[in-house]
Amino acid sequence: MIDERDAWSQEVDAVLREWRQGDCVLGEHWFVHRFNPQRPLTTDSADIAQEDQEIDLAESEVKGFAVASQTCDIVPHPPHSSCLDRPFIEIVPLIEINEQFLESFNFKSDRDQFIDEVRKSRRPRFAYIPGVAEYHLVAELDRVMTVEKSVVAEWQRTSGCYSDQEIRALGQALTRKRIRFAFSDDFNEFVRKLQKRIQDKHSKNSNEGEALRALREIRVRAEPSWNSSEIRLIFWFIRDEEQIRFEGMGWDQFLQQWLQLIPEAGRFYSVEGSVVSLEDMSAKDYVESDPLDLDHLSS
Repeated sequence: MIDERDAWSQEVDAVLREWRQGDCVLGEHWFVHRFNPQRPLTTDSADIAQEDQEIDLAESEVKGFAVASQTCDIVPHPPHSSCLDRPFIEIVPLIEINEQFLESFNFKSDRDQFIDEVRKSRRPRFAYIPGVAEYHLVAELDRVMTVEKSVVAEWQRTSGCYSDQEIRALGQALTRKRIRFAFSDDFNEFVRKLQKRIQDKHSKNSNEGEALRALREIRVRAEPSWNSSEIRLIFWFIRDEEQIRFEGMGWDQFLQQWLQLIPEAGRFYSVEGSVVSLEDMSAKDYVESDPLDLDHLSS
Protein backbone atom coordinates (compact mmCIF):
# COMPACT_ATOMS: atom_id res chain seq x y z
CA MET A 1 0.00 0.00 0.00
CA ILE A 2 1.36 3.42 -1.00
CA ASP A 3 1.15 6.05 1.73
CA GLU A 4 0.55 9.76 1.05
CA ARG A 5 4.27 10.67 1.14
CA ASP A 6 5.16 7.99 -1.39
CA ALA A 7 2.30 9.10 -3.62
CA TRP A 8 3.33 12.73 -3.91
CA SER A 9 7.03 11.84 -4.16
CA GLN A 10 6.15 9.79 -7.23
CA GLU A 11 4.36 12.83 -8.65
CA VAL A 12 7.51 14.92 -8.07
CA ASP A 13 9.66 12.25 -9.74
CA ALA A 14 7.33 12.17 -12.76
CA VAL A 15 7.60 15.95 -13.24
CA LEU A 16 11.38 15.96 -12.81
CA ARG A 17 11.81 13.50 -15.68
CA GLU A 18 11.16 16.48 -17.98
CA TRP A 19 13.87 18.64 -16.43
CA ARG A 20 17.46 18.91 -17.67
CA GLN A 21 20.56 20.82 -16.63
CA GLY A 22 20.15 24.41 -17.80
CA ASP A 23 16.34 24.41 -17.76
CA CYS A 24 14.91 27.61 -16.29
CA VAL A 25 11.99 29.14 -14.49
CA LEU A 26 11.15 32.77 -15.29
CA GLY A 27 9.33 35.43 -13.33
CA GLU A 28 9.64 37.01 -9.90
CA HIS A 29 11.82 34.81 -7.72
CA TRP A 30 14.04 35.31 -4.71
CA PHE A 31 17.61 34.21 -4.03
CA VAL A 32 18.47 33.59 -0.38
CA HIS A 33 21.91 33.87 1.19
CA ARG A 34 23.34 34.06 4.71
CA PHE A 35 25.37 37.09 5.79
CA ASN A 36 27.12 38.61 8.82
CA PRO A 37 24.84 41.35 10.27
CA GLN A 38 27.91 43.12 11.70
CA ARG A 39 29.67 43.15 8.33
CA PRO A 40 27.11 43.06 5.50
CA LEU A 41 28.70 43.06 2.05
CA THR A 42 25.73 43.60 -0.28
CA THR A 43 23.06 46.27 -0.52
CA ASP A 44 20.33 43.75 0.36
CA SER A 45 22.12 42.48 3.46
CA ALA A 46 23.07 46.02 4.55
CA ASP A 47 19.43 47.13 4.37
CA ILE A 48 18.35 44.18 6.52
CA ALA A 49 21.17 44.66 9.03
CA GLN A 50 20.20 48.30 9.46
CA GLU A 51 16.70 47.27 10.47
CA ASP A 52 17.44 44.16 12.55
CA GLN A 53 20.85 42.92 13.74
CA GLU A 54 19.36 39.52 14.67
CA ILE A 55 18.51 38.55 11.08
CA ASP A 56 21.28 36.93 9.03
CA LEU A 57 19.38 35.78 5.91
CA ALA A 58 18.87 38.09 2.93
CA GLU A 59 16.54 37.71 -0.05
CA SER A 60 17.38 39.27 -3.41
CA GLU A 61 14.88 39.49 -6.25
CA VAL A 62 16.03 37.79 -9.46
CA LYS A 63 14.53 37.26 -12.91
CA GLY A 64 14.39 33.50 -12.46
CA PHE A 65 16.62 30.48 -11.92
CA ALA A 66 18.55 27.97 -14.02
CA VAL A 67 19.19 24.42 -12.85
CA ALA A 68 22.90 23.83 -12.32
CA SER A 69 22.73 20.20 -11.18
CA GLN A 70 23.65 17.56 -13.72
CA THR A 71 20.73 15.92 -15.49
CA CYS A 72 21.59 12.53 -14.00
CA ASP A 73 21.22 14.08 -10.53
CA ILE A 74 17.88 15.70 -11.38
CA VAL A 75 16.04 12.85 -13.04
CA PRO A 76 15.25 9.95 -10.69
CA HIS A 77 15.90 6.36 -11.73
CA PRO A 78 13.38 4.18 -9.91
CA PRO A 79 13.28 1.80 -8.25
CA HIS A 80 16.83 2.55 -7.13
CA SER A 81 16.33 6.24 -6.31
CA SER A 82 13.68 8.91 -5.98
CA CYS A 83 13.38 12.48 -4.74
CA LEU A 84 13.16 11.03 -1.23
CA ASP A 85 16.62 9.51 -1.63
CA ARG A 86 18.23 12.51 -3.35
CA PRO A 87 16.02 15.50 -2.47
CA PHE A 88 18.23 18.44 -3.49
CA ILE A 89 18.86 20.44 -6.67
CA GLU A 90 21.35 23.28 -7.17
CA ILE A 91 20.05 26.40 -8.91
CA VAL A 92 21.67 29.67 -9.97
CA PRO A 93 19.95 33.03 -10.51
CA LEU A 94 19.20 34.57 -13.87
CA ILE A 95 20.15 38.22 -14.21
CA GLU A 96 19.26 40.70 -16.91
CA ILE A 97 22.08 42.35 -18.82
CA ASN A 98 20.89 45.94 -19.07
CA GLU A 99 22.43 49.42 -18.87
CA GLN A 100 22.33 49.45 -15.08
CA PHE A 101 24.18 46.14 -14.91
CA LEU A 102 26.78 47.22 -17.48
CA GLU A 103 27.45 50.42 -15.54
CA SER A 104 27.84 48.53 -12.25
CA PHE A 105 30.18 46.10 -14.00
CA ASN A 106 32.15 49.02 -15.49
CA PHE A 107 31.63 47.53 -18.94
CA LYS A 108 32.22 50.04 -21.75
CA SER A 109 30.32 48.39 -24.61
CA ASP A 110 26.76 47.19 -25.23
CA ARG A 111 24.90 44.22 -23.79
CA ASP A 112 25.08 42.20 -27.00
CA GLN A 113 28.87 42.18 -26.76
CA PHE A 114 28.76 41.21 -23.09
CA ILE A 115 26.35 38.34 -23.76
CA ASP A 116 28.51 37.21 -26.69
CA GLU A 117 31.54 37.13 -24.38
CA VAL A 118 29.55 35.01 -21.94
CA ARG A 119 28.54 32.69 -24.80
CA LYS A 120 32.19 32.25 -25.73
CA SER A 121 33.11 31.45 -22.09
CA ARG A 122 35.26 34.55 -21.74
CA ARG A 123 33.47 35.52 -18.52
CA PRO A 124 33.33 32.39 -16.35
CA ARG A 125 31.37 34.16 -13.62
CA PHE A 126 28.37 33.76 -15.95
CA ALA A 127 26.88 31.04 -18.16
CA TYR A 128 25.02 31.44 -21.45
CA ILE A 129 21.57 29.83 -21.50
CA PRO A 130 20.25 29.71 -25.12
CA GLY A 131 16.63 29.27 -24.05
CA VAL A 132 16.48 32.63 -22.26
CA ALA A 133 19.05 34.62 -24.28
CA GLU A 134 16.27 36.46 -26.15
CA TYR A 135 15.33 38.08 -22.82
CA HIS A 136 18.96 39.22 -22.33
CA LEU A 137 19.33 36.90 -19.36
CA VAL A 138 22.43 34.98 -18.29
CA ALA A 139 23.06 32.69 -15.35
CA GLU A 140 25.23 34.08 -12.54
CA LEU A 141 27.47 31.30 -11.24
CA ASP A 142 28.88 33.14 -8.22
CA ARG A 143 25.57 32.55 -6.46
CA VAL A 144 24.31 29.01 -5.97
CA MET A 145 21.25 28.00 -3.93
CA THR A 146 20.04 24.56 -2.92
CA VAL A 147 16.32 23.75 -3.02
CA GLU A 148 14.34 20.57 -2.60
CA LYS A 149 13.14 18.90 -5.77
CA SER A 150 9.51 19.38 -4.81
CA VAL A 151 10.06 23.14 -5.19
CA VAL A 152 11.32 22.74 -8.76
CA ALA A 153 8.42 20.40 -9.55
CA GLU A 154 6.01 23.31 -9.00
CA TRP A 155 7.76 25.58 -11.50
CA GLN A 156 6.84 26.12 -15.13
CA ARG A 157 9.82 24.80 -17.04
CA THR A 158 11.52 26.77 -19.80
CA SER A 159 13.96 24.72 -21.85
CA GLY A 160 17.51 25.99 -21.51
CA CYS A 161 19.25 24.07 -24.31
CA TYR A 162 18.00 22.65 -27.59
CA SER A 163 20.91 20.61 -28.96
CA ASP A 164 23.71 18.36 -27.80
CA GLN A 165 26.18 21.11 -28.67
CA GLU A 166 24.40 23.63 -26.45
CA ILE A 167 24.12 21.11 -23.62
CA ARG A 168 27.83 20.35 -23.89
CA ALA A 169 28.76 24.06 -23.96
CA LEU A 170 26.73 24.76 -20.83
CA GLY A 171 28.31 21.82 -19.01
CA GLN A 172 31.74 23.15 -19.94
CA ALA A 173 30.85 26.62 -18.66
CA LEU A 174 29.69 25.22 -15.32
CA THR A 175 32.82 23.09 -15.04
CA ARG A 176 35.17 25.87 -16.04
CA LYS A 177 33.88 28.12 -13.26
CA ARG A 178 35.35 25.68 -10.72
CA ILE A 179 38.55 24.52 -12.39
CA ARG A 180 39.85 27.53 -14.36
CA PHE A 181 43.54 28.23 -14.08
CA ALA A 182 44.82 30.96 -11.74
CA PHE A 183 47.31 32.98 -13.78
CA SER A 184 50.11 34.82 -12.00
CA ASP A 185 49.95 38.57 -11.39
CA ASP A 186 52.85 39.27 -13.75
CA PHE A 187 51.10 37.39 -16.56
CA ASN A 188 47.84 39.27 -15.95
CA GLU A 189 49.76 42.52 -16.27
CA PHE A 190 51.63 41.17 -19.28
CA VAL A 191 48.44 40.60 -21.30
CA ARG A 192 46.64 43.77 -20.15
CA LYS A 193 47.04 45.56 -23.48
CA LEU A 194 45.69 42.56 -25.37
CA GLN A 195 42.71 42.42 -23.05
CA LYS A 196 41.96 46.11 -23.57
CA ARG A 197 42.25 45.68 -27.33
CA ILE A 198 39.71 42.85 -27.28
CA GLN A 199 37.28 44.85 -25.17
CA ASP A 200 37.63 48.01 -27.25
CA LYS A 201 37.42 46.41 -30.70
CA HIS A 202 35.13 43.41 -30.19
CA SER A 203 31.85 45.16 -30.95
CA LYS A 204 33.18 47.59 -33.56
CA ASN A 205 31.91 47.51 -37.14
CA SER A 206 35.38 46.85 -38.50
CA ASN A 207 37.47 44.01 -39.90
CA GLU A 208 39.19 43.51 -36.56
CA GLY A 209 35.90 43.57 -34.70
CA GLU A 210 34.52 40.90 -37.02
CA ALA A 211 37.68 38.85 -36.57
CA LEU A 212 37.46 39.05 -32.77
CA ARG A 213 33.83 37.97 -32.88
CA ALA A 214 34.87 34.99 -35.01
CA LEU A 215 37.25 33.75 -32.31
CA ARG A 216 35.73 31.00 -30.21
CA GLU A 217 38.54 30.87 -27.67
CA ILE A 218 42.03 32.13 -26.81
CA ARG A 219 44.39 29.67 -25.12
CA VAL A 220 47.99 29.99 -23.91
CA ARG A 221 50.66 27.45 -23.04
CA ALA A 222 53.71 28.06 -20.85
CA GLU A 223 56.90 26.08 -21.47
CA PRO A 224 58.40 24.48 -19.50
CA SER A 225 55.87 25.54 -16.78
CA TRP A 226 54.16 28.58 -15.27
CA ASN A 227 56.49 28.40 -12.26
CA SER A 228 59.70 28.66 -14.30
CA SER A 229 61.99 31.66 -14.14
CA GLU A 230 62.13 31.76 -17.95
CA ILE A 231 58.97 30.98 -19.90
CA ARG A 232 58.15 30.51 -23.56
CA LEU A 233 54.53 31.47 -24.24
CA ILE A 234 52.47 30.05 -27.09
CA PHE A 235 49.10 31.70 -27.80
CA TRP A 236 46.39 29.97 -29.82
CA PHE A 237 43.63 32.17 -31.22
CA ILE A 238 41.02 29.55 -32.05
CA ARG A 239 38.72 30.68 -34.82
CA ASP A 240 35.38 29.44 -36.07
CA GLU A 241 35.79 26.91 -38.85
CA GLU A 242 34.25 28.87 -41.70
CA GLN A 243 35.78 32.34 -41.24
CA ILE A 244 39.02 32.77 -43.23
CA ARG A 245 39.33 36.35 -44.53
CA PHE A 246 37.74 39.73 -43.83
CA GLU A 247 37.44 42.05 -46.84
CA GLY A 248 40.85 40.96 -48.09
CA MET A 249 42.54 40.88 -44.67
CA GLY A 250 43.87 37.52 -43.55
CA TRP A 251 44.26 36.09 -40.07
CA ASP A 252 48.05 36.54 -40.29
CA GLN A 253 47.59 40.32 -40.30
CA PHE A 254 45.40 40.31 -37.21
CA LEU A 255 47.78 37.91 -35.46
CA GLN A 256 50.69 40.26 -36.06
CA GLN A 257 48.72 43.16 -34.52
CA TRP A 258 47.75 41.12 -31.45
CA LEU A 259 51.25 39.76 -30.86
CA GLN A 260 52.63 43.30 -30.94
CA LEU A 261 50.53 43.95 -27.82
CA ILE A 262 52.31 41.16 -25.93
CA PRO A 263 56.04 41.59 -26.67
CA GLU A 264 58.69 39.64 -24.81
CA ALA A 265 59.15 41.00 -21.29
CA GLY A 266 60.36 39.89 -17.87
CA ARG A 267 60.46 36.13 -17.49
CA PHE A 268 58.37 35.74 -20.66
CA TYR A 269 61.41 35.62 -22.90
CA SER A 270 59.63 34.22 -25.97
CA VAL A 271 56.10 34.88 -27.26
CA GLU A 272 54.62 33.00 -30.21
CA GLY A 273 51.11 32.77 -31.59
CA SER A 274 48.94 31.10 -34.21
CA VAL A 275 45.39 31.46 -35.46
CA VAL A 276 43.98 27.97 -35.75
CA SER A 277 40.77 26.01 -35.92
CA LEU A 278 40.12 23.22 -33.46
CA GLU A 279 41.00 20.76 -36.21
CA ASP A 280 44.44 22.35 -36.50
CA MET A 281 45.31 21.76 -32.83
CA SER A 282 46.49 18.50 -31.40
CA ALA A 283 44.75 17.13 -28.34
CA LYS A 284 48.05 17.51 -26.47
CA ASP A 285 48.30 21.23 -27.33
CA TYR A 286 44.72 21.80 -26.21
CA VAL A 287 44.87 20.00 -22.86
CA GLU A 288 48.28 21.44 -21.97
CA SER A 289 47.14 25.03 -22.59
CA ASP A 290 44.91 27.24 -20.48
CA PRO A 291 41.98 29.37 -21.66
CA LEU A 292 42.05 33.12 -21.23
CA ASP A 293 38.92 34.85 -19.99
CA LEU A 294 38.14 38.50 -19.52
CA ASP A 295 37.16 38.10 -15.86
CA HIS A 296 40.64 36.76 -15.12
CA LEU A 297 42.23 39.60 -17.03
CA SER A 298 40.26 42.30 -15.25
CA SER A 299 41.85 44.28 -12.47
